[in-house]
This record gives sequence, structure tokens and C-alpha cells, in this order.
Amino acid sequence: MRKFLFVFSVLLAQTGLAQAKDDVVVVLDSGDARITLINQDTRQPIGSFATGKEPHHLMATPNNQDLIVANAVSGDLMLLNPQTGKPIGNVPNIPDPYQIGFSPDHRWFVVNCLRLNRVDIYSYDQGKFLLAKRIPLKSLPSHMAFTADSKTVYISLQETNSVAAIDLPTQTVMWTLKVGETPAGLWLTPGDKTLLVALTGSDAVVAVDPRTRTVFKRIVTGKAAHNFRSMADGRHVLVSNRVSDTISILDMDTLTKVGDITGLRPGPDDMELSADRRWLWVTFRFARSVGVIDMDTRKLVDVIPVGKSPHGIYFYNRAPFYDNLPPLSTLALQQAASLQLKPTPTIAATR
Repeated sequence: MRKFLFVFSVLLAQTGLAQAKDDVVVVLDSGDARITLINQDTRQPIGSFATGKEPHHLMATPNNQDLIVANAVSGDLMLLNPQTGKPIGNVPNIPDPYQIGFSPDHRWFVVNCLRLNRVDIYSYDQGKFLLAKRIPLKSLPSHMAFTADSKTVYISLQETNSVAAIDLPTQTVMWTLKVGETPAGLWLTPGDKTLLVALTGSDAVVAVDPRTRTVFKRIVTGKAAHNFRSMADGRHVLVSNRVSDTISILDMDTLTKVGDITGLRPGPDDMELSADRRWLWVTFRFARSVGVIDMDTRKLVDVIPVGKSPHGIYFYNRAPFYDNLPPLSTLALQQAASLQLKPTPTIAATR
């Protein structure tokens, strides 16, 4: 009986730990070169620690075992436990990783080198990064979006007011297109039908037809439209407006604005949505804080102080992020396996 109670207690403790792990919110304080951890339930900071210089963006590895923090100025990737937020490793010698992304088939790891005016493409295999190609791309490559078949990645070029399309199998630029003032966030609607581009230098999102390479619609949202986040309903996407201090709701079918979330702190930027789609977390880039919005009422209900210039935000138990990406298919795996790369140095994580 005692043995049974002991085993039961251990299992109960492990279950509680697993639940606690899902509560951690990771916030990148870019201006302080630190990470703030927040308890998702109590909405209180529970700790912070140093990173490399200018951590701007973050994302989980394809197997969800690691959370990658890209330290743009330090030139390395910091690895965290995605559930606890604790550091577990490092990938050195990744120059200027401002924005990062994995292709849907998990074959390619793309790095936008904002300061270096280039895009670096790595082959990714179980934690190892193999440099495939460095592509000069002027100027200020910022955000990215992948097609569902992993053949194309679109890159916003802030200084030249353009978007570039890169063919991933050959690592070549297929075309560039002028889209408007200081493009930043990119978003593909279901079926890769439309590429949405947030214009941070203006007050709108423009709709691009990738097939005809034309801008065919302008959707006024708010000043300094910047970044996207799916509402995980297959129909609506959010865009943050950093100067208007609002978040707009766009209908991806009609390509219209159907609502605004107002009453926010200065500089709404990156967003994360709870698994039940009830709570939207947003970093306020100009207010040293993170906000929690009740999506039932579309009201800001909590503001949590963090460090300087908070940018990326992540938590493990989140709603699906993308709208155009289906689950990894056998076809995608076959396509990835058929690709041939030139031999290049391997960069592996240290733990």
C-alpha cells in the first residue's frame, strides 16, 4: 500500500509539473538583452535572465523540443525549453539572425540578416544547421512567409519597399515586387491564395496575388501596420498597428477589416493566442509591458511590466499559428528527401 501511495504521489507531482510547464510565457526584451518569464495563469513575472544582444524573434523547432531565440547582434541562437523557458543550449556562428523561420516540410531554416542585407538558407536536420546558400538581398530583409509546399519563401525588404520571392530548392531569387512603404509582416491566406503585406511606413495592409505578381487591394488598418497572428478560426487574421496602438481584425475571404481592438498601450507588436482562443497576449514595444486581451470582449484586461522594447512572445500551449500550412505530409517528406545540397559546414547546438 505504501509503495502504491509513493508511486501515485510521484505521478501526481509529475502531472503538476507538466501543467506548470505549460503556464510559462516567454517575452524577449530586445533593448535589455534579457528574457522575462511570466506565469500564464497568475499573469505575474516569475524571473528573467540575460540573452545575447538584441533578441528579436523566436520560434519552436519542428519537433517542439527546443525554443529558438535569435540573438541578432550576438550572432547566435539560444535554445530554451519551450515549456519552462529555461536555457538548454546554444547554436553559435549564425550571423545576424534578425528573423527566423522553418519551411513547412522542416527541411529549410531561413534567416533574415537585417543588418547584413542578405538571406541565409540552412538545411536543417535534427538540430544540425547546414549552410546551403547566402543570398544578397537589399535592403533590410525583415519578415518572411512560406508557401505550403515549401517551395517558396517570401521576404519583406523594408528599405526598398519591396517583397522578394525565393525558390527554396534552388536558393535563387525568382522576383521582387514594389508593394508600399516599409513592408514588414507577411501572411499567406489559406491555399496560398493571397499574400498579405503589412506596411509599417503607412497605415494599411496590401493584398498581393503571387501568381500575377500584382498588388490588387489596399486595406486600411492603422498607422504602422506591422505584424500578423492567426485567430485560428480559418477565416480571420490579426494585424498590429504600432503607431495607432490598435490591433485590426481582417477577414481573409473578403479581404476587409471587420473590427479593431482599441485602448491599448503604445506600440503593439508581436502576438500570441491561448489554445482556447480566449486570451490574446501582445507585446507593447514602446511601453515596456505585455498586455492580455479578452477576445470575447476585445478589451485589454491586464498589463504586465517587462523590460525595454519587448518584441517576440511565445507560450507552449498556444492556438495554431498559421492558416495556410497543412500538417506535414508524406509528399512533403518525399520532396524534402529528394533535394540535394552542396557539402557545407555543419553547425550543431551545444548543450
